[in-house]
Amino acid sequence: MTPFGEAVRKLRAERGVTQRQMAEALGVSPAYLSALEHGKRSEPSWEFIQRVIGYFNIIWDEAEELQMLAGLSRPKVVIDTAGLSSKATEIANRLAAVMGRLEPETLDSIGKLIEPVERETSPAGYRPIRSGYGDKLPR
Repeated sequence: MTPFGEAVRKLRAERGVTQRQMAEALGVSPAYLSALEHGKRSEPSWEFIQRVIGYFNIIWDEAEELQMLAGLSRPKVVIDTAGLSSKATEIANRLAAVMGRLEPETLDSIGKLIEPVERETSPAGYRPIRSGYGDKLPR
């Protein structure tokens, strides 16, 4: 599952909407929506994200949050370490090899380790993305 897929699933559950109902309203197939929720599709398009925001009548911070989660929802990630140190290549490969077996607490720790680097290299207005941010979306 992706962060965006998890947030959409929670929004649907909170509002009592089935995948079929939502898919019909958004003009996509239920199979597409299911695949998107389960991380079997690429990150959604900007247009699709806007339709979801409109469908659930999400505003301001919650809409921005959903957009950020969508940007972090590529289920197949490539880490290009060309030109980086051998240590960077080693770590990227080791992480790829064990990603599916890491506990949620370990993933949270890794997220906290990279947060300062994200902050340094991100534009003004940076907000760290943390595990569970999607929990705040449904209302």
